[in-house]
This record gives sequence, structure tokens and C-alpha cells, in this order.
Amino acid sequence: MTSKPLKLLALDIADLTVISAQLQDGLTKPTLIEYVPSLNRLDIILNRFAWDASGKKRSGNERRRAALSFSQVKGLQAKSIRQGDDEQVLSLLALRFEQTEEPSGYIEIVFSGDAAMRLSVEAVEVQLTDLGAAWESRFKPKHPS
Repeated sequence: MTSKPLKLLALDIADLTVISAQLQDGLTKPTLIEYVPSLNRLDIILNRFAWDASGKKRSGNERRRAALSFSQVKGLQAKSIRQGDDEQVLSLLALRFEQTEEPSGYIEIVFSGDAAMRLSVEAVEVQLTDLGAAWESRFKPKHPS
């Protein structure tokens, strides 16, 4: 049932779009988000829906524990995210990049329910790494067409 673990690196907008697609409907909590200003780094642990495995023959729906890491982060703003809250569930919708002065810009992490994070970055440097085995998910996320 399980697909191969993903390990992706984004160094430009096109790469970030691929990671965004793999993370759509990933679930996390504020307690699994860590910003370390001294290291210019933001790390998020989440349970991603394995879109790369969905729809394959003999494969059911699955989720994987994954680490999402942003490097070269100069600043962070958050909206509608309750820091330290272990009850709030954040469903990731998309990652977006807005360039300011090349290669700098803003990466927006968009969650459902009007929650978001906006990272000021020196450049796009984002890594997605699956951390372990997959598990079956009874539900496949649906989006209006």
C-alpha cells in the first residue's frame, strides 16, 4: 500500500509549487511549529496526505508524518494561529511565494479557516522530508470544483 518516502528540496518558485501540491491537506498543530530566529529557520511537523500514492492501483489513501523546513527566514508573522495550542488543527492549503528583490521575498503558508503564516526570506530554500512509514487514511480530502 505504501509509496516511497518523499524527500524534496525547493530552491525556486517552480520547486515550491511541487512541494505545495504534496502538502495540500497536510495536518498540523501550533505545538508542532517551531521558529528559531537565531538559526533563521522554521520547522513544521505534519501529517501529509500522500497525493503521490492516491489513485494508484492496489493503493488506498494514506498519510505520512513529514517535516517541512524553511531556511533563510528573516522574520515571521502569523494570523489566527494560537501559539502553544495543542487542540487547534491546521489544514495546509498552499505555499505561495511573492518575490520582492531577487532572490528575497515572502513565503505564505496558507491554512484553512483563514489561518496563515508569512515568512520573510532571503531566498527560497524549503525542504520536505517524510519521516516514517505511512498509515491508511479512511478519508480522501475533497475540494469543490
